[in-house]
Amino acid sequence: MKKALLLLALIGPVVALAQNNNAPSSYDPHDIKITGYLQTQFQKAQSPGITSFSGGDFSKNSDNRFMIRRGRLKIDRVDTYSSIVFQLDATQDGVQLMDAFIQLRHPSQKGLSLTAGLFNRPFGYSIVYSSGYRDFPERARVFQTLMPRERDLGGMVSYHPGGKVKFLNLDLALVNGSGHSAKDYDSKKDLIGNLAFKFDSLADKKLHLGFGGSFYKGSVRNDTKTYYTPNSNGYTAHTSDENEGKAIGRNYYGANLQVEFDNSFGKSSFKTEYVAGDQPGVAGGVDIKGPYASRSFTTQPTTDLYQRKFNGYYLWFTQEIAKTGITALIAYDVY
Repeated sequence: MKKALLLLALIGPVVALAQNNNAPSSYDPHDIKITGYLQTQFQKAQSPGITSFSGGDFSKNSDNRFMIRRGRLKIDRVDTYSSIVFQLDATQDGVQLMDAFIQLRHPSQKGLSLTAGLFNRPFGYSIVYSSGYRDFPERARVFQTLMPRERDLGGMVSYHPGGKVKFLNLDLALVNGSGHSAKDYDSKKDLIGNLAFKFDSLADKKLHLGFGGSFYKGSVRNDTKTYYTPNSNGYTAHTSDENEGKAIGRNYYGANLQVEFDNSFGKSSFKTEYVAGDQPGVAGGVDIKGPYASRSFTTQPTTDLYQRKFNGYYLWFTQEIAKTGITALIAYDVY
């Protein structure tokens, strides 16, 4: 599936350093701080009733709509040793809990922190950044399929040192694997790792460079006696009593790159990310449209699993127009 989008003359600031969702609004000690933002949207589809992850599928008789895409309210408090964050999302579909986590740290080791609760999976570049700060408000289709709503329940250790190694960011998380709004449906846990480097103020403070790599190692429980693996002509069936309860691998690997340059016309930035791996899914059908057959599960799948190879990437180009606060964006993604 390919998707190309061109957005011109968007009103809003160009933000050089995106805001991490897995953090309070500020690490300065405070009792209660409330922040938020609202994004409204008009969407036009090629035909009524199409599948669309961004904002949900279209109604069967509608090919265009106005909607509240996001209505975020974030509440947090910070003291010397901890941070507590809650974030809600209010749209025409109701109110949902988006984030709820606590972070622990010691003043002598400010770069080291422990996070527990519901938080963004620390995979890649765009997953952890708020849509209020990302260049393009919607994440690529590959991430909407692999990690719908981006969050999961678990624990995470993060190392973001300062000083001579301030360019380094390291995160390692252990999560349920069942996603944002579901309890764990088996005893297996998924491991996520992310290593990122960021170099600001290069080339006489005009060039900003970032890059990194990530992995996701998990599994999906097979609830039947049969599962399928790909071959050159389609799929091979594996049938055995021992396959009921078997853990089918869910493994991703990714790499990302960000380049930003300050010039006389305004800031120009290019960002890209590539991810590939193995994704368990189910067979498509009348009730399971195309991409939903490979979407990550929030409950135990009850039909045969299909282990599929995949890859995907996105390209984002952002150009600030003469430092006016108006930006032009081009986004292209493939999955």
